[in-house]
Amino acid sequence: MALNIIVCAKQVVDPETPASAFRIDPDTKQVVPAQGIPPVVNGFDENAVEAALQIKEASSDATITVLSVGSGFVMDVMKKPLSMGADQLILVDDPAVGNLDAFGTATALAEAIRKIGEYDLILCGRQASDWDNAMVPLGIAEILGLPCITIAQKIEVSDDGVTVHKALSDGYEVVKAELPAVVTITNELGEPRYPTLRGIMTASRKTPTVWDASEVGLSHDQLSHKLDLTELYIPVSDTECEFIEGEDDADSGRLLALKLREARLI
Repeated sequence: MALNIIVCAKQVVDPETPASAFRIDPDTKQVVPAQGIPPVVNGFDENAVEAALQIKEASSDATITVLSVGSGFVMDVMKKPLSMGADQLILVDDPAVGNLDAFGTATALAEAIRKIGEYDLILCGRQASDWDNAMVPLGIAEILGLPCITIAQKIEVSDDGVTVHKALSDGYEVVKAELPAVVTITNELGEPRYPTLRGIMTASRKTPTVWDASEVGLSHDQLSHKLDLTELYIPVSDTECEFIEGEDDADSGRLLALKLREARLI
């Protein structure tokens, strides 16, 4: 069975960025990239790439296309799925799609998928580590009129369609759908594989396909924000901590009890 798999991936701020290096521009309401800390591919999207690679290994006749929309891509970062084993990378790289809300992102990805044309399975990470909305895959499915199965910890593809073990808090649920379909992948699938030296060398020789917004057929109205972001800021902690010390443990306990009684907590 020949499969055309599209994996949607997003370039995000490294979640391991230290708090001291995290900055927000209050005028543009955007995160300022930290100096010396490159972005990364969203972790759940790497799980989706791993799921696609496992399907390819099981079917032996599958093509994996990684798709991303945005601007300011770091090519070494976005080529990681290629070094893991994906076949091709398509970037919709345009300032017009550089700061979209979830609806705009889903619209841009859906139009790019339509331009690609041939697809049987669309895989996405369950959510992105920057906004954690988990809305984009559902939007893609709605726009393209496809079934969507979320939070897959195991996925199998056959001539009958796709079978997913959907992760639950107390186990899993088996869900089936006909192809084409959208499936979101969770980290319960397992750790994504590390790129091999051979994979890195192969990826370095591949040139991504780059489209701008007009080539995908995106209009200004399609990309207009449906979400009004009024403020974005780093929370300020003003918690005070008082250490209570007595002559010994018993005296410390007595002083603590007096403090709690004064605060009417006991």
